[in-house]
Amino acid sequence: MKKLLMLKKANLYILTTAFLLILTAGCKTYKPVKGPDAAANLPGTFGSSTDTTTIAALPISQFFADQKLISLIDTALKANPDILTALQRVEASRANLRFSTSKLLPTLNIAANAGLEKYGDYTQNGVGNYDTNFSQNISSNQHIPNPTPNYFLGFQSSWEVDLWGKLSNQKKAAFARFLASQSGHRLITTQLTAQIAGLYYQLLALDAELAIIKKNIALQDNALEIVKIQKLGGRATELAVQQFEAQLARTKGLQYTTLQQITETENQLNFLSGSFNGKITRDTAIMKIALPVIIGAGVPSQLLLNRPDIRAAELELTAMNADIKAARANFFPTLTLTPYAGYNSFNAGLLFNPGSFTYGLIGGLTAPVFNRKGIKAEYERTIAEEKIAVYNYQKTILSGFQEVNNNLSGIGNYKQAFEFKQQELQALNNALSVANDLYLVGRANYLEIITAQRSVLDAELELTSIKRNIFLSSVNLYQAVGGGWR
Repeated sequence: MKKLLMLKKANLYILTTAFLLILTAGCKTYKPVKGPDAAANLPGTFGSSTDTTTIAALPISQFFADQKLISLIDTALKANPDILTALQRVEASRANLRFSTSKLLPTLNIAANAGLEKYGDYTQNGVGNYDTNFSQNISSNQHIPNPTPNYFLGFQSSWEVDLWGKLSNQKKAAFARFLASQSGHRLITTQLTAQIAGLYYQLLALDAELAIIKKNIALQDNALEIVKIQKLGGRATELAVQQFEAQLARTKGLQYTTLQQITETENQLNFLSGSFNGKITRDTAIMKIALPVIIGAGVPSQLLLNRPDIRAAELELTAMNADIKAARANFFPTLTLTPYAGYNSFNAGLLFNPGSFTYGLIGGLTAPVFNRKGIKAEYERTIAEEKIAVYNYQKTILSGFQEVNNNLSGIGNYKQAFEFKQQELQALNNALSVANDLYLVGRANYLEIITAQRSVLDAELELTSIKRNIFLSSVNLYQAVGGGWR
């Protein structure tokens, strides 16, 4: 007897194994790629620095010293449409997570059903009901009418037993995407902070350029008047007057071009702040404003935690790995339990009679047979999307690394260029002063004066532009290392 029982258990195990092998035939096992594997080739340092101190840890209020800029960023973070949209994506992901979690639990519904069915005389129910009505064992209330009503009032439940982890993996994927949506909100915050700071410094540079242009207009206008007087005295020609007037007209044209750029920049800042118009309060002395404090860029591995786009890409990779496991579970049988309890009767007047109380439990095991091609196609699609997520993760890391390197280099190079441009401007100012003196005594011509004035104007504008680029590189570095969302 014992041997027979062991033999039956062995046969059952063999049949179950064979059944599962048939179900999973043609389904190749795929090993998902994890975040650490995809980022294995990340360099250990930026250049030769191994210092882990990073500006990414600084909140906005500590990185930027300009309180007007901080106030502008705070306003935008409360009203910018992209920020508000990102917050709603977080709420949508949160709701999807709750939905995925609920699928692990049984559903419970209250049901009230009513129906009517006419059984044929030559059917099993028709013959059985007709014969039953002649039985001496039933009361008059138990006589079955034809047509036969059917009333039910009670509770119905359904529960898919998570045998293979399909539902739990769907929950894991939803949770990873919920976290990714939070990283997406942080990414928008970082990008918005950098955009506003960049436009703010651009606006300061334009203000400085406008002041330089106005100063040069005054100087060139004065030079024009001198040439006109010299023409009256026979010391200058009409050609010299026309050249000075042309130069003055060019500089005045630059003034209006710069004013248009200021208007467009102000409007862009208002747009990012969620307002139609408004005065952008600012300090126009860009040459005197202190640069943001650069305490260090840290090491590349810190990008994986600090940069929201890299974190979001890694979480999407995690979600796709869970999706693959859930898709693979579709090849296996599904066990569903459907219990019910309530009152059931063919007589409405007896529906709530204690004898009408009923309950039951139905268990169903279903497995795909003819629709396996569709399931396999969905499985292969999920694998392909997981590979896309891997490449996107690697691309995001590579992009972040390059951005940090570029902006680190930019800060250093622009500072050097700023120093040399200052020396150039000083030399050009000296040359202009000498040219004016020589021109007054007749040892220099008007073309040398015009050339010297134009060179000074161009150098002053370029100096302002370089200072702006230093600010922009600092802001971009802050964003590149993952700062700006704290």
